[in-house]
Amino acid sequence: MFMNSCPFRRNMGKKVMIVRVRRNPHNDLNQELQWVANSLGLFNLRDKDSSCFRVFITLVKKAKRNEPISSDQIAEKLNLSRGTVVHHLTRLMDSGIVVREQQGYLLRENDLQKVVQDIKRDMEEALSELLEVAKEIDEKLG
Repeated sequence: MFMNSCPFRRNMGKKVMIVRVRRNPHNDLNQELQWVANSLGLFNLRDKDSSCFRVFITLVKKAKRNEPISSDQIAEKLNLSRGTVVHHLTRLMDSGIVVREQQGYLLRENDLQKVVQDIKRDMEEALSELLEVAKEIDEKLG
């Protein structure tokens, strides 16, 4: 498995880790979703029971119907402790992929393609700013 990471911070202090993971084409939706989530750096080796992935999948499904879901509902649906769910939701919010609303949690967009497009735009903006500052530093150094 080839991995190359590129972290970035959004203006609001959000952090996403993009991990380049070799893709083996699958016809299985679950494996495709797992590849996307792994590429977004959402999981780590400590997630032995795939609880973060299961929370992510629940949010992806709810996003299609634009339905917020509470941490209690996720915990009950997935048979996880509320603490585990809140931990994963916090991590997903820190990445900027999930947002909190009064009624619960949602993906930042109503479909996965838009989420990835948003992340791409955020990365391009962050890299443009980095390039501009690097140019200014080079000019000051002569």
